[in-house]
Amino acid sequence: MRWAQLEANQPRLAEVGRRRLFGPGVVLVGTIRRDGTPRISPVEPWVMAGELWLSMLWQSAKAADLERDPRILVHSVVTGRDGAGGEFKIRGRASVERDPSVQQQYADEVAAALGWRPMLGRFRLFGVDVADVTYIRYDEPTGDQYVTRWPQSREYVRRGTSATSVGRPEPHEDLLQPR
Repeated sequence: MRWAQLEANQPRLAEVGRRRLFGPGVVLVGTIRRDGTPRISPVEPWVMAGELWLSMLWQSAKAADLERDPRILVHSVVTGRDGAGGEFKIRGRASVERDPSVQQQYADEVAAALGWRPMLGRFRLFGVDVADVTYIRYDEPTGDQYVTRWPQSREYVRRGTSATSVGRPEPHEDLLQPR
């Protein structure tokens, strides 16, 4: 699915995603290396024409990973031990965008908004097909873990039972709008 579908169907969850993914200006991207082990890399996310885009250095290992195996995890940056801001995760597939007009539009938008210009032909641009969105936030005083998943349309809380464990999922409504 496109990022625009998340915004249209679940605007509150999409707004959390915008704050957690685009607020810091960088996300962590998980790719699969040639030998099957994971690679975690920082990348700047961008939304253009309703799509989530990630650009990478022209000959970077992470770009080579995605061209070989398009499975991807996009993860928000965690900025503190307490996890108060939560974790926003997107699982999906990345596809390389080779159309020079789309790359030019991307470069123009990034230059106007961020003050630096990607050089055409010197970066790889990937569109992300979103399969699953998960938002997890923690309540430090109680140890409770609140989970929202879409498009599964599941929300639940797992109550903290100790400093290192949580209980079984209990129904909880927070971000999702009914279908």
